Amino acid sequence: IIKNVMSAVFKIPVDEINDNISIGTTKSWDSLQHLNFVVALEKELGVQFEDEEILMMLNYPSIKQIVSGKIKSNKI
Repeated sequence: IIKNVMSAVFKIPVDEINDNISIGTTKSWDSLQHLNFVVALEKELGVQFEDEEILMMLNYPSIKQIVSGKIKSNKI
C-alpha cells in the first residue's frame, strides 16, 4: 500500500521504491508533495498521523516503521 501511494503521489514507478528512497533522493518529493503523500496515506489506511510522525517520514524505512506502529496501535 505504501509503495502504491508513493508511486501515485511522487509519480515514480513502484519498482523504483526501495529503502534508499527519501525526500533527498526524489525530485518530486518536496514539502507540498510530502503533505499530499501523508494525506493520501491517511486516507488509504484509515489512520491519522501526529505532527511528529509526519516530520519523521523522510524515507521509505521510516515510513514503513511509522505505518507499522500506527496499524498495530489501531488494532488494539
